[in-house]
Amino acid sequence: MRQIDVAERRRRLAVRHKLARACSCADPAEIASSLVGLHATDPATVFLSVRARSGELVSPASIEDSLYERRELVRMLAMRRTVFVIPAGYVPVVQAAAAARVAQDQRAQLLKHLHRFGGITDPEPFLADVEASVLAIFAARGVPLAAAEVAAAEPRLKTTLRMAEGKSYEATQNITGRVLLVLAAHGHIVRGRPTGSWLSQQYRWSTMADWLPSVSPFEGTEREAKAELARLWLRAFGPAEVADLKWWTNWTLTQVRQALADAGAVPVALEGGPGVALEDDLEATEDPGEWVAFLPALDPTVMGWAGRDWFLGDHGKALFDTTGNAGPTIWLDGRVVGGWAQRKTGEIAVKLLEDVGRSGMARVQAEAQAVESWLGDIRFTPRFRTPTERELCA
Repeated sequence: MRQIDVAERRRRLAVRHKLARACSCADPAEIASSLVGLHATDPATVFLSVRARSGELVSPASIEDSLYERRELVRMLAMRRTVFVIPAGYVPVVQAAAAARVAQDQRAQLLKHLHRFGGITDPEPFLADVEASVLAIFAARGVPLAAAEVAAAEPRLKTTLRMAEGKSYEATQNITGRVLLVLAAHGHIVRGRPTGSWLSQQYRWSTMADWLPSVSPFEGTEREAKAELARLWLRAFGPAEVADLKWWTNWTLTQVRQALADAGAVPVALEGGPGVALEDDLEATEDPGEWVAFLPALDPTVMGWAGRDWFLGDHGKALFDTTGNAGPTIWLDGRVVGGWAQRKTGEIAVKLLEDVGRSGMARVQAEAQAVESWLGDIRFTPRFRTPTERELCA
């Protein structure tokens, strides 16, 4: 059985995730492909994840161009009910392997809430008719629409749900966002350009057919799609433990094992225990040399595995929030050594959690200056804040 040590996993991470300087890339779509997709729950993550792998080669404007003009990258609700930016070519397999099941779950939950909190006696025909009406509006208009514009054309989207009535945390919400989310998860509509800056979380929507007319549905079964997604993930994140893929996809253990078998994965020995890798992907990786990276909150590298000890050490409590969301991390030669934050002044502040030596400190400081320069007048705060990020911004 092939033995793969931590040093080899760190070299693979540096090369395949384009974090080493020699592997940097000027193409946002290629960067996203190397990671299967970019986490996009926090809009800043997409841009900072690309920046970390391109240095000064890519500007925010060029990333926006890839997203909204060339449309090489697409936002979609996918693995773990998380928003990702996915390369256009991967959309069919991600839709079939992950998003379709999310759509079913989200629609079923909305039906329950319409009945329980919205007073809709028979919610299925009501929701089906609203969905058909919304899609007809998009087809008739033929242009991207903001949520408010869709709701103005279809008043039933303003149907309200009274959640936790009588409780101190009672809330009233209309169903506009949830209907659009379900339609998007089913692959009918897609998030386009935001209504504000690239930090905005409000988007204009288009039909998938209008936004990506050349993309066709996956030609195969859900099982075949899962096998293909497992292969893509192993190319990016393997070798890894079975539990890592289970966490990343949120599939059942049975589905994960079936997908790995169908993908042709073989057992390997990792330092922490048994793992899997693709049979044709067992060769050693050439050392990419020294490197430093400032990865943003929820970066796909940090969030790519459930078992992170081999690169995170004992820094998890300082750099993750209590629900498992990663904050901004500082990487040095394949391991996490600290955290960083942007202060209101624009300064990039750092906190090292271990001794990196004089040379390591100089490299970290130089990268902090480079990130600060790249951001310029842009100010952002991570959506999920961690102890180190809060401390640096205090």
